[in-house]
Amino acid sequence: MRLLRLPGVYRPQDDTFLLRGAVEREPLPDCANVLDLGTGSGALAMTAAERRGTHVTAVDAALRAVCTTWFNARINGVRVRVLRGDLTRPVIGCSFDLIMANPPYVPSPLACLPRRGRAVAWDAGRDGRALLDRICVDAPSLLAPGGVLLLVHSGLCGVEDTLSRLRRAGLRAAVSERRCIPFGPVLRRRARWLEEQGLIAPGAQKEELVVIRGEHQG
Repeated sequence: MRLLRLPGVYRPQDDTFLLRGAVEREPLPDCANVLDLGTGSGALAMTAAERRGTHVTAVDAALRAVCTTWFNARINGVRVRVLRGDLTRPVIGCSFDLIMANPPYVPSPLACLPRRGRAVAWDAGRDGRALLDRICVDAPSLLAPGGVLLLVHSGLCGVEDTLSRLRRAGLRAAVSERRCIPFGPVLRRRARWLEEQGLIAPGAQKEELVVIRGEHQG
């Protein structure tokens, strides 16, 4: 897969690769409809589009991400419908067999979400759940009977909180993938603040990434 990125578009990293593995292992029906929320470079959308018979829709709020995904789909010879908009709003009323999401989830000292700059791709409020909570509420209603949500985020954001929210929304939810990785530059810079908030133990240098799988039981 060839990937080009406009400046400011999220570069595929450990969370992308962890979620990609889960997507590749997820069985899909023939002619499956797939949604990639917060597509970024389009790496996950193209992973799904390479599977025979899938119809993939990719959504991102950032114009540069939309342009990057559109271009990457073309140079890789796959079909992806690319929409610009706020999470699920462009696809309200649609139904999907698989929804995958790698939203911003890094806890930030700032309560407000950034509107520009590179931090848009990772900052998610003081608890890191500004977008996660919205996905937990909005995504289940877009799943077809038997459809699956695959959602990746850091353990710093509260894994049990995500599981509880998805279960309350009627999904059968569990952690399907785990991986511990060293802190990246953003978390290293925020380590003292994260300690003060009780989000990491003193001296911690690693975080756990999780993929949560929620299945529609209809």
